[in-house]
Amino acid sequence: MCGIFAIFSKDGECIHPKLYHGRVHTLREIGYRQSGKQRHRGPDYTGVCCLPDHGVLMIHERLAIVGVETGHQPLYSENENVVMVANGEIYNYLELSAEIAKRRGHYKPKSDCSVIIEMYEEYGELLLDHITGMFAFVLYDKREKTILIARDPIGIIPMYIGEDVDGNIWVASELKCIVDVCPKVEAFPPGELRYGKADNLVRRTYFQPTWMYKTPSIPAELCQLRTTLENAVRSHLHCDVHFGALLSGGVDSSLIASMATKIMRERDPNYRLKTFSVGLRNAPDFGAARMVADYIGSDHKEVIFEIEVALDGIRDIIFHLETYDVTTVRCSLPMLLLTRYIKSTGIKMILSGEGADELFGGYLYFFNAPNYTDFHEELVKRVSQLHLSDCLRANKVAMAKGIELRVPFLDTAFVNYVMSVRPQDKIPGELNCFEDQQKYRIEKHILRAAFADGYLPDQVLWRQKEQFSDGVGYNWIDTIRRVATEHVSDAEFAKAPEKYPTNTPTTKEAFYYRSIFEEIFPGESAAKTVTRWVPRRDWGCPEDPSGRAQSVHQVHK
Repeated sequence: MCGIFAIFSKDGECIHPKLYHGRVHTLREIGYRQSGKQRHRGPDYTGVCCLPDHGVLMIHERLAIVGVETGHQPLYSENENVVMVANGEIYNYLELSAEIAKRRGHYKPKSDCSVIIEMYEEYGELLLDHITGMFAFVLYDKREKTILIARDPIGIIPMYIGEDVDGNIWVASELKCIVDVCPKVEAFPPGELRYGKADNLVRRTYFQPTWMYKTPSIPAELCQLRTTLENAVRSHLHCDVHFGALLSGGVDSSLIASMATKIMRERDPNYRLKTFSVGLRNAPDFGAARMVADYIGSDHKEVIFEIEVALDGIRDIIFHLETYDVTTVRCSLPMLLLTRYIKSTGIKMILSGEGADELFGGYLYFFNAPNYTDFHEELVKRVSQLHLSDCLRANKVAMAKGIELRVPFLDTAFVNYVMSVRPQDKIPGELNCFEDQQKYRIEKHILRAAFADGYLPDQVLWRQKEQFSDGVGYNWIDTIRRVATEHVSDAEFAKAPEKYPTNTPTTKEAFYYRSIFEEIFPGESAAKTVTRWVPRRDWGCPEDPSGRAQSVHQVHK
């Protein structure tokens, strides 16, 4: 996990030194300064490739996780005609390395991402059909003077692309690196690649499975669901550094921690996974997390935070998140305090349970879905927007402290399987069709049922969904909403449509976050990179994204 940065001249020619912040700087100096704004993503090493004659600069901020000694970037092909910077993890790199070794007689990857270059030399842009993982990369072919930019199918890894006033292309892992030099910026779409010369990059969607545009009809098969998720967790454990797992006490993070423990104990029966929870004192999540930690025998730590300390970080969190979405800001402040603690323990990678709610319809407002088709279409929307909400939060908060966060639920094979299951097997609230019981189905029922044989205590396996910002302590949302609201007068809020015509804030809390975002990331182009997370108002849901606002919510103690 790292940060990537690149500049490409619009015509493939040299970009001459220019006036920048009051002084004349070379291309390398400009790039190093701009990439420095995301250096928290790569505290271990900064690598630079500057090709002045090509008008190309590529920078890599490295957090060393796999191939710690050999994986410094930028990476080059053997003849050095191809150069690349990549962010993320390629989970099938060992299988691909074995295939490459068969063809070449010998091949030893420098890191998991180095196989991207070899696959490019074999398949060109079609390499995206062969790799699986979470990734964003920029590749330059010096011989052809062509660029290949791509992002993983779900958008687990962030990436932004912009164009400056001269038409040059800028790419970075974080918006802050390019927003002040590019009048036009956008979040690079998940599952997309752009290929060609800088002045004529051709866009192509390489990930467009059937479930995206057609309601599936395949019945759920619990054994297959279980096996596919177990395989995903196993692949996500490739790591050359110490790792741990987030453990909120909800079913998602608890299952990931339980599976990781079982897999690691295949090699070491005494293995104890390090797990972490965060919350206010006596938070609803703590009791359930403690129960899971005792059950799986993990080395567990509860991080207790004070509301005032978390509130101090509102501006910092918007800087790191690069969003003004209410629910994302609420969730991220406790998580930032947690990742800061985890970093102090020496851990560099953590597992998390993001993605399950989008795949299975786990949010409580899904109980209001009017029919199967609407239910599935809402799942597709949520999965397609993960890069703007949960994935954005999880990645940027963890990387703010130099920690890689992995999300097995969003493994491409698992996503494709679950999203291909017919909606009537996933929709909550209907009569249970998987057990001989006349009771209404809890959210994420098939996920729970697939692991109902000893993976977790029943009290946790069948515990109702508690959104993270609620589970850390109910006083947290109540207080941050009140404090944020107090910063905005009635007169200011009345001018919201005039001041913010794009994504106009509809509450004073949203207005407050938006005003901070605008100070840090000015301009309509930056504002358009954000999509707000709100429940379906046309399903009768309240606007507030808290799970407690939904009528089916049960108070956890």
